Amino acid sequence: MKDFIKITEQSSNYRHLEQMSVNELLNNINTEDAGVPAAVKKAIPEIEAFVLAATDKMLAGGRLFYLGAGTSGRLGILDASECPPTYGVPFDLVIGMIAGGDKAIRRAVENAEDDMEQGWKDLAQWQITEKDVVIGIAASGTTPYVIGALKACREHNVLTGSIACNPNSPVSQVADYPIEVIVGPEFVTGSTRMKSGTAQKLVLNMISTSLMIQLGRVEDNKMVNMQLTNDKLVDRGIKMLMEKANIGDYEKAKTLLLQHGSVKNALNAMSGR
Repeated sequence: MKDFIKITEQSSNYRHLEQMSVNELLNNINTEDAGVPAAVKKAIPEIEAFVLAATDKMLAGGRLFYLGAGTSGRLGILDASECPPTYGVPFDLVIGMIAGGDKAIRRAVENAEDDMEQGWKDLAQWQITEKDVVIGIAASGTTPYVIGALKACREHNVLTGSIACNPNSPVSQVADYPIEVIVGPEFVTGSTRMKSGTAQKLVLNMISTSLMIQLGRVEDNKMVNMQLTNDKLVDRGIKMLMEKANIGDYEKAKTLLLQHGSVKNALNAMSGR
């Protein structure tokens, strides 16, 4: 797209950062960050449309895939990896993928994001079908790894969404449900791990949380299906069970919780379900 302008790559609104005091740096970064939630709010209609479409697919047995490169890929993997312990879903219900494979999570893999074919190849390893949903994450909106994958998804009738931080980006043109959160130039020119990354993280939180609630993984405001993977979560689960089942004895609630593996299962057992 010859006329496409990358706002994410435009020069910072601040000059001579190296001459600023630490206090000035922190306050200026915070000032820039403060505008991110407002930019996300403007995109809520597009986020809602994607969540509604994805909910239908997932209720019918589909999975959600996040696909990105660099910071965008890592944010998708982070969000996906937190769904099983938080909501008790299988590890392969929400899947995060990054250009360059798992080794790219910690260390950049050169040129991995420039391969237009690899994204679909990575998805194909999971036997992706029309039941599934793929959301491509690319701050610039121009990442070939993501664009190529979404194009292939369209050819195979796989529902797609995208998250970008530039308006009218190429990735938006190939997504069924494009989401664009325009946060403006970064504090450090082109460093999209900053405002753009924050915006992407907020949107991913909104998507996965809304989906898990729609899938019945939350009751009232509680994570009743969370996995009991450490003492903190066990204690939280005991207190949830005490509150929801009106149990006054901590040890009794603990015994029930550990016996059944989750707050949800313990409540079902107590009610005879």
